[in-house]
Amino acid sequence: MGRSRRTLPEELLLLALDPTTGTTAQPQSLDLGLAGAQLVELALAGRIAPDGDRIAVVAPRPTGDPTLDCALELLRRRGAPVRAVNWIGGPRLGLRQTYLSHLERCGMVHAVEGQMCGVLPTTRYQATDTAISREIKARLDSAIRTGVPPDPRTAALAALAHAVGLGKHLYPGNEGRSSRSRLRDLIRHDPMGGLVAHAVMDVQNGAAAQPRHSPAPAGRQAPGPGARPAPEPARGVPAQPRHGSMARAAVH
Repeated sequence: MGRSRRTLPEELLLLALDPTTGTTAQPQSLDLGLAGAQLVELALAGRIAPDGDRIAVVAPRPTGDPTLDCALELLRRRGAPVRAVNWIGGPRLGLRQTYLSHLERCGMVHAVEGQMCGVLPTTRYQATDTAISREIKARLDSAIRTGVPPDPRTAALAALAHAVGLGKHLYPGNEGRSSRSRLRDLIRHDPMGGLVAHAVMDVQNGAAAQPRHSPAPAGRQAPGPGARPAPEPARGVPAQPRHGSMARAAVH
């Protein structure tokens, strides 16, 4: 795939990174969004394709991006299409920290060490070039302002940003209400981005136990609101190991 283009997970994380505090907005849902962004990036690269509400591997050759290739290999090992909602809702393995460390290695962010309550070591991340984040947001602003259908990458980014709740971070307050509404509307411009974004929202709403819009089979009772889906195999690259007598807490 090369490194001439930032991947969707990278762009989503940069959008979520607060330039003032060095923390990430919506940290819990952001992990789901990053897993979803990997799926969209793999689809844009022609490695996977939607199959109803499932994801099928259509070309297992590596992309050249180690983190994406790890996800692709795990999808390939399944041997059958995987429901997007189950994949995204499976156990997290520090995907956000993996991408923060990756952006640090690429020189796009730098780590700032600190302490919480004067005792617990923490790490915050500051963008080294805020122009990159501004350029990414400008693409969303343009799509919102002009109403012109965006390219698939921007449409998918908008869908994921809405799905993880970044709208209130990017367009805060009452004055940002119309922009947040238009951000949500951009979800319809990319089928794969829409599929993944709906899966992210379904996981957050606890709706992963049944296929989307599919009633429970006759004679069987649908799972209750507290039902949890069967766990899927873990995926992504594990977070970097922490050293020292006390684990370092990344403040998100």
